[in-house]
Amino acid sequence: MSERKGSDGSESSAYAAMPGEAPHNVGASAMKAFAHPLRMAMYTYLNDHGAATSTTLAQHLGESTGQTSYHLRQLEKHGFVEEDSARGTGRERWWKPVGFTVREAFVTPTAATSAQLDALLAHQLSDRFEKLQRWLGRVGDEETVWREASLDSTSTAALTAPQTRALAEELLEVVERHTEAAQAGDDEAAVAGESDAEAEETRRIRVYLSVFPLGDD
Repeated sequence: MSERKGSDGSESSAYAAMPGEAPHNVGASAMKAFAHPLRMAMYTYLNDHGAATSTTLAQHLGESTGQTSYHLRQLEKHGFVEEDSARGTGRERWWKPVGFTVREAFVTPTAATSAQLDALLAHQLSDRFEKLQRWLGRVGDEETVWREASLDSTSTAALTAPQTRALAEELLEVVERHTEAAQAGDDEAAVAGESDAEAEETRRIRVYLSVFPLGDD
């Protein structure tokens, strides 16, 4: 675990990054810029659907293109989105989300980040509930192969903090290994020139991992 100087000059333990953690570690100013209802909604749409234009975002969110263009520029300024140059046409820019982490602010919150962090976590919790509710509501209409591939599981055990950390790290390592392998497969298919008809169906998959201690009650 790395060390940093405390405000009094003494050494204090800094948080240790998790495997696969995004390099963009959001600080107070960036979090304040992100914790805006429309910006969080725009980022969520991009994260769910992939790259999109300001026009697409405006149509989906019921906003004007001027509004979405402005907020996209703010998100870009703080490193939350970037232009998808592979899809740009010169007439309208395409934007894609950039992964980020707020773990340091979560582990060591400050007065400058606490309010924005609360807003961000509330948004993520609401979005998670909505996504799971939608899936469970339509699961009966899905193909068997996708129902068998899905999972909704809960496990509870008595662990120490180091054991809990080890569990979380190993889970993230597994997720990273599989997502990287899938991306490598997509790149190989693109190089080989496989058509969409020849490739096996792919869908955007959401993985939720929540590892935390239960209350003392």
